[in-house]
Amino acid sequence: MAKLVIKSPGFNNQVINLNLGVNRVGRSPGNDIVIEHATISSKHCEIVLGDGEVSVRDCGSTNGTYINDHPAMEAKLTAGQILRLGDVDFLVESTDVTIAIPKFDVVRPAPPVVLTDGSLLCPRHKDARATHQCTYCREVMCDDCVHHLRRRGGKLLKLCPLCSHACEAIGGEKKRKKSFLGFLQRTVKLPFVRNSDE
Repeated sequence: MAKLVIKSPGFNNQVINLNLGVNRVGRSPGNDIVIEHATISSKHCEIVLGDGEVSVRDCGSTNGTYINDHPAMEAKLTAGQILRLGDVDFLVESTDVTIAIPKFDVVRPAPPVVLTDGSLLCPRHKDARATHQCTYCREVMCDDCVHHLRRRGGKLLKLCPLCSHACEAIGGEKKRKKSFLGFLQRTVKLPFVRNSDE
């Protein structure tokens, strides 16, 4: 990342790491980089890190902003230049901008244990047998792991806790036995029977 080193006496070569975006420099505590020196204004300048470059912008300071002894209201900084704020000299050591997306390792549960009868144990619940499998990520799980969602007027949805896709029972859903009485109710329409006493 971009760095400045304070070269003036009394600062012991203090290293300042610049943050991405605007870095406000000045004497007052509200700044991002606070430099306690009489020649630095309370809000002296802004050092902007972004778009592959570092630039400085003077904020109307009393004693001015200089790059290699030349006054600058707004200028681009390169490595090796001397940036002077008031009487304090900063060496621009690096102007590198590194933007990295952190890598997150998702811990997956161990594969399921296969029992001697061929059934699987749930990877999350060691005492439960796996009864469902996700149709998308193929993860196996017990009934306690499955998220059940019932919509009004609709059927019960069984969802995977990892990816929220549909789960199905291992071995397929057991079909209900059809009874002869149920068959008659669906196919035969019986006329309304009136009481003969009326």
